Parts: sequence; structure tokens; C-alpha cells
Amino acid sequence: MEEPDLKTLLEQALQYSKEYIDSMPGRMVYPSEEAIWNLDGLDVPLSLEGYPATETLALLHRQGSPATVAQTGGRYFGFVNGGAHPAGLAARWLADTWDQNAALYAMSPVVSKLEAICEKWLVDLFRLPKDSAMGLVSGTSTALICGLVAGRNHLLEKQGWNVSENGLMGAPELNVVISEHAHATVLKALSLIGLGRRKVFKVPCDDQGRMKIEALPEFNSFTLVVAGAGEVNSGSFDDMKAICARANSAGAWVHIDGAFGLWAGASKSTYHLFDGAEQANSWSVDAHKTLNVPYDCGIVLCRNRSSLISSLHASGSYIQWSENRDGMLYTTEMSRRARAVELWAVLRTLGRNGIESLVDQLCARAKLFANLLRDAGFKIMNDVTFNQVLIAGASNDETQRTLEYLQKSGVCWCSGSVWKQQSVIRISICSWMTSERDVILSAEAFIEARTMAQSVKP
Repeated sequence: MEEPDLKTLLEQALQYSKEYIDSMPGRMVYPSEEAIWNLDGLDVPLSLEGYPATETLALLHRQGSPATVAQTGGRYFGFVNGGAHPAGLAARWLADTWDQNAALYAMSPVVSKLEAICEKWLVDLFRLPKDSAMGLVSGTSTALICGLVAGRNHLLEKQGWNVSENGLMGAPELNVVISEHAHATVLKALSLIGLGRRKVFKVPCDDQGRMKIEALPEFNSFTLVVAGAGEVNSGSFDDMKAICARANSAGAWVHIDGAFGLWAGASKSTYHLFDGAEQANSWSVDAHKTLNVPYDCGIVLCRNRSSLISSLHASGSYIQWSENRDGMLYTTEMSRRARAVELWAVLRTLGRNGIESLVDQLCARAKLFANLLRDAGFKIMNDVTFNQVLIAGASNDETQRTLEYLQKSGVCWCSGSVWKQQSVIRISICSWMTSERDVILSAEAFIEARTMAQSVKP
């Protein structure tokens, strides 16, 4: 096989990308059944000789592009998936061409420098202690593991137990406190780091999904607490000021699960939701959600740099450490792509005011959505304080049928959930592309879908 001409392929990819962007305003948000069926055209036996790269790329665009979810447009509200800010996407293209391994300074001085800058900027943006450390991972699921491992090891180290040397067999028992509304990834992380699920204390919540402070157990120096900045359905925030004050006085460790909500700390209008979070010990947040950095870019932050490094440290005679930032010290991975490139590009392009405006815009769109649907007779099931809106019809059946027709409409796409034992439609406003017009069109689609649902006889 002849080696493909890289410049030709990149120009071809650029043309296909332009076509995809141009198609965005008129395309269905979720792919049609025909587009999904056509994906079978990609499923062929692996050939002996292979095919020209230009032909492979053409097939991928022809069969693959129509079957994508229009997540980068303005009317995708399913799950909490952000869009792709242009500065981040363009930087990502350049970074993919660089193809840097972000493990060590020796492997990529530029990525090491960009990680150090992003760490400084984020610590300052969230008003965290100056020496707080940052690691870049795939997403909050992994960031949670990093933060909770650091907390587990730190608490046991204070009791004279070195987990790295002794493991967990025979270790002092820790008390784990989480919300009864904690995200599934919190339980998964606890299971993966050996703390299990059975002995976890789940704190009862109020009608918005916030932990009841009066229901918190006593904290001590054996306590690992996970608080939430942005409940996955309602978008509510735990009272982090009260939780952190109590934990700090007892010597407990607090981790803030803030996948999309931690960005509330970047805006004056939403800072009251974040207030107190800076007093925690570790934090997890996604840049690919509220900040709209392209997938994937998860972030772990830790007040105690040495706790994070000692918990994730790997060694080997071949590893070339430096006096600069060696990124693998702050993550579970060694080899990993250069996520700092697009993170740096979006942070630098937006600046403080731009990040604040983005957060405020997402919140404003959520409130507009809620007001339009409330005026149309839908039930709004949560206090819309950030970017999440929960919608219900007159009955569970009506809600579920409305969602079914809405998803088939192609105008917008939302997901379903259960809230207070009731079926709901979950709207997550996360894309910088979502305009007022997008919200109005989507609200009209809701109303039409409900009309169709009501016409169906039980």
C-alpha cells in the first residue's frame, strides 16, 4: 500500500467537516432510522490488502456523518453533554496533528507548560488554595476515582496506615458519607477503590435533591464525604459551606462532585450556589460540559498536592522525571492525549468575562425554557437554579408518550428520568450554541408532542 498523503487527507477531512457544520441547522437532532440502518455499510470483513485512505475517509463521512447525534448544535438537551467551542475544536485539530503524549515533560514540553498554565488559571478561577493540584483525565468518572483515592489514602495515612505499602486488608475502617441522590459514578468509584457500597451512609435529601444538613451523621478524622455541585436531575447544589465547615473542624475529607455545576463558581450570579466549595479537599469537574471544551476533558483538583501525587504515583527506571510538570503524577494514566491544548485554548479565548457570560447564558436559556413550558401547562418539577429543567405532563403515561413523540420529531432531543416517583423529561442546557430561538422552537415541539400524546387513547 502506498503511504497516504497526509495533507490531502487533512484537506478532505476539512471539506467533510465544513459540510457537516453547514448541515447542522437543518438536520434532525437524532439520526433517522435509515441513517442508523446504513451504518451496516461500515460492517464488512477486514480485507487482506486494505483500501486507500481517501476512500476510507469518504465512506466514514458518507455512512457515519448522517448517523451522528447533533450534539454540537443548539437543540440537543439529552444528558449533560456540552457542545464544542470553536477555539477548542480548532486547537484539538492542531493537537491531534501534534499527537503528543502528555505523560512527561520529556515527552512534550509544550503540553507540560499548558497543563501548568491551566492548573494556575482554574485554581484562581475557582478561588481554591494556591498550591492546589490539577490532573486531566477522560471525565468526572475518573476524576472522582483520583480525588477519592487521594482522600482515602490521606485519611488512613493520618492513622498510621500506608495504603500504597500495606493495601487495604487490615486497614482502619473509614466512614463514607454521600447523598441519597449521589450520581452512580460516585458509587462506582467507591467500589473500585475498595470502600464498597454496603457501609456507605446515604444522607436523606430535601425536595430538590440537596442533602439535609440536620440529617448529616457526626464527622470525624475517619470520614470521607462526597457533596454535590449540580444534582444530575434537578441541578441543585448541596450546602457546601455548612458541610465543609463541619468536616474541616472534624478533620474529615470532602470531595465535591461538580461535573457540570462546579462552573457556577465562575459567575457572580451563580456563585452563591458554589460558595463554600473552595473549602473542600478535592473536586471533580468536566470541561466538556459547561465550558464546552470538545470531548473528552475531565479535571480533578486537589488541595493537598502531595496526597494526589502519592496516591497516583508510578515509578520505573526508564521514566525521565523533570523539574517541570510531569502530568502523569496527577492521573491514573501514563500515556494519554494532550487535553490541555483545547482546555487552554477555550480558557484563553473566553477569559473570565467570557466564561461568566457562558454560564449565565446557559442558566438564562434554562429559565426561558421553564417559563415557556410552564405557561403552556407543563409541570416544572424543580427550582431552576442552574441549567437543568425537569418537566412532567398530567400523568406518567402522558409524560412518557410526550417524550417519545418529542424524540422522534427531530426538532430537539431530551432524555427521560424519574423524580419523586414520577416520570419526567429532563432538559439539560449545556451548549454555547443554544439560542433563544432554539429554545422557542423546542418549546413548540414539546407542545406539539404533548398534543399527539393526548390524542392516543389509553
